[in-house]
Amino acid sequence: MSIVAAAISDPSRVSILCALMDGRAWTATELSAVAGIAASTASGHLSRLLSSGLVICLTQGRHRYYSLAGLHVAGLLENLMGVSMHAPSRFRSKTPSRLRYARTCFDHLAGEMAVKMYDFMMTEGWLSADGLSLTTPGKTQFQALGAVVDPHPRRRSCCPCLDWSERRFHLGGDAGHALMTLLLQKGWILRTPGYREVSVTAEGKTALWRIFGIAVE
Repeated sequence: MSIVAAAISDPSRVSILCALMDGRAWTATELSAVAGIAASTASGHLSRLLSSGLVICLTQGRHRYYSLAGLHVAGLLENLMGVSMHAPSRFRSKTPSRLRYARTCFDHLAGEMAVKMYDFMMTEGWLSADGLSLTTPGKTQFQALGAVVDPHPRRRSCCPCLDWSERRFHLGGDAGHALMTLLLQKGWILRTPGYREVSVTAEGKTALWRIFGIAVE
């Protein structure tokens, strides 16, 4: 625990890890720009993160790409964000409104929109009471939408993921990934290149209202 905590303790490494939370692989040059540091400095930080098992490196030709080591690391970071935002007084988020409304949480959706979708699925009985599995009606609805869920996932089929900006749950696990993949394939949401922010298209606004009863401004 102390090794992992020490690896995360530097602000530049925090910036790098937060950038990798969008689920994509980045080069050292891209990560240095995000962290506002020199490329040589970024390389040193990435070596520290690699040695602590928080990131992995993939080589393609002359290029090296870095990504989070897995969902367990993404979950750790998301929980740390929630802890760091805790205050004894009434919570007031300083997160930009667009990012707070819809963003990626590694390979699934987060933010106010994702929380509303989760609430709808719980109310309509798509999810079990503990949020750890799709019910039979939920599986039927996912199939009707075209969201492909792995029948034998190597991780939880679904799980309630605590949203650090909303302080409520959104849908994680394989079902959460399947739902975000569907929205992207349908062109209902668009990812902002280089950021975790997600925007909703005109078609997406119509679909979200029709399926989940969510009115997107």
